[in-house]
Amino acid sequence: EPLTVETIPGPDPSRALEKLSPVIETVRRVRTSLASDKTLIGFCGSPWTVATYMIGGRGSPDQAAARLFALRQPAAFARLIDILVEASIAYLGAQFRAGADVVQLFESWALNLDEVAFRDWVIEPNRRIVEGLRQAIPDAPVIGFPRGAAGNLPAYAARTGVNLLGLDFATPLAFAGNLPPGIGVQGNLDPLRLLAGGEQMEVRTRAIVAAFRDRPHIFNLGHGILPETPIAPVERLIEVARGAP
Repeated sequence: EPLTVETIPGPDPSRALEKLSPVIETVRRVRTSLASDKTLIGFCGSPWTVATYMIGGRGSPDQAAARLFALRQPAAFARLIDILVEASIAYLGAQFRAGADVVQLFESWALNLDEVAFRDWVIEPNRRIVEGLRQAIPDAPVIGFPRGAAGNLPAYAARTGVNLLGLDFATPLAFAGNLPPGIGVQGNLDPLRLLAGGEQMEVRTRAIVAAFRDRPHIFNLGHGILPETPIAPVERLIEVARGAP
C-alpha cells in the first residue's frame, strides 16, 4: 500500500520497544560482562537514514526515492519522521536504562542533501531526539554522526545539542576549527587505511590524534570497520592511538 498521511499510523514507542527487546537485553548482558572502567556506547539509526531504507527498500547512492517522497508528500514524510523520532527517544532511553554510558545517533545518509533539506530532515529530528531523550535521562551524553554532512557540520553541532560530533574520513582535520568551541569529536581514520595497514596507517593515526589534541576526542574510524580487516592492524592501530612508538 502506498505511503500517505492516511496510511502511516501514529507513533507507538511501546510497540517499538517490544520489537527491540532482544537488543535491550543484549545491552544489559554486555554491560554486566564489562569491567566498570569500560564505556559502553549504544546507538540507533537517525530518522532520515532510517526513512531512506523504509522508503527506498535499500541503501542507494543518492537516496532519490526518499528525497522525492519527502518533496512530493511533505505531510506524510513529516508524519513518518515523527514516528521515528518518538521511537528513537524510547529506544535510546531503554539502552541507557540497560547500562549504556553514552549513545550515538547514526545519520549514515546525511550526504546528498541541500542545506534546507539537511536542516529539516537531519538537524531538526536529531535535535528533537536529544531534547526528548534528556527529558527522560537528564544530561544524557549523545554523539551525533551525520556522515557526509561537510559544510553543514557546524550547524548540526550548534543546533542539535549533541556532546560530541562524529567526523567521517572525508572531513579535513583542520575543518574541526569551524566547530563550536568545546564540542568533542569522534573519528576519523579511513577504514581502508586500517585494512591496508603499515606505516601509512600509523602516520595518519598520529596526525588525527595530534589534530584533535585541543578538544575532547574519541579516536575511531571515519565509518564502520570492513569485515575483511585482519586483526593484526587493528591491534597495532590501538597501540598507536594510545601513544605507542
